Amino acid sequence: MRRPLALAASLALAGCVSAPKPARPVAAPRPVPPQRAAPPVPAPSAPGFIAPTVMRAPGLEAVIGADARRLGELFGTPALTVREGDAIKLQYTGRACVLEVFLYPLRPGSQPSAT
Repeated sequence: MRRPLALAASLALAGCVSAPKPARPVAAPRPVPPQRAAPPVPAPSAPGFIAPTVMRAPGLEAVIGADARRLGELFGTPALTVREGDAIKLQYTGRACVLEVFLYPLRPGSQPSAT
């Protein structure tokens, strides 16, 4: 009598167990397209020097054309200074905004100024 009772109990409990869910198939990763190298930028003393385009917008008269020293007088010490070749990026931070000023030489070998 014990055996049929144990068999009935195990069959009853087996009905409560759910089957494991099948695993989702994993998609193959997408191929990454090859990266193209950026063309080299000529040095300011190179014959191929290209002068930057200077932004002329109302309200920026005190900034455009200023060098790093003058910008320091206007805005204080920059939070970030990044030099890349003959260009300089100055970043100033405040409560309301972040100002990034890019300085480039206007002529080969000249002092970089805000453009």
